[in-house]
Amino acid sequence: MKETLQPGLAFEFKFKVPENKTVPHLFPEAAEFQLMPKVLATGYMVGLFEWTCIQAVNPHIDWPKEQTVGIGVQLTHLAATPPGLEVTVSARLEAVSGRKLTFSIVAHDGIEKISECKHERFVIDAEGFNSRLQKKIAQSGI
Repeated sequence: MKETLQPGLAFEFKFKVPENKTVPHLFPEAAEFQLMPKVLATGYMVGLFEWTCIQAVNPHIDWPKEQTVGIGVQLTHLAATPPGLEVTVSARLEAVSGRKLTFSIVAHDGIEKISECKHERFVIDAEGFNSRLQKKIAQSGI
């Protein structure tokens, strides 16, 4: 981690919602989802928030040797967003506690605020993380 990784770091990311990020595409094998409205799925929104935070942090860590993984999400999904609208995600690093990073995030679709979120990430050593993952895979027999 670099000394520049400090609370107050702000980052904004824009993403135009395609149809394949709507609820019916979240789990295509789920028949119930196929009957749901074609709006940005909360699951994809979580991924969009993680992506935003990764982009915000990467210049301030030794990427790709160091990476961040999500460890917590408290999200409210306030309004539906149809495909074609552009979502603006504004993230702010609120706290750095060792390797734990805490972000506040707000998303807007150009018409209204669609989400607020508190998101926690953890800075990892990619080689060590992947080594532990391989051991777990070997233990599981998959």
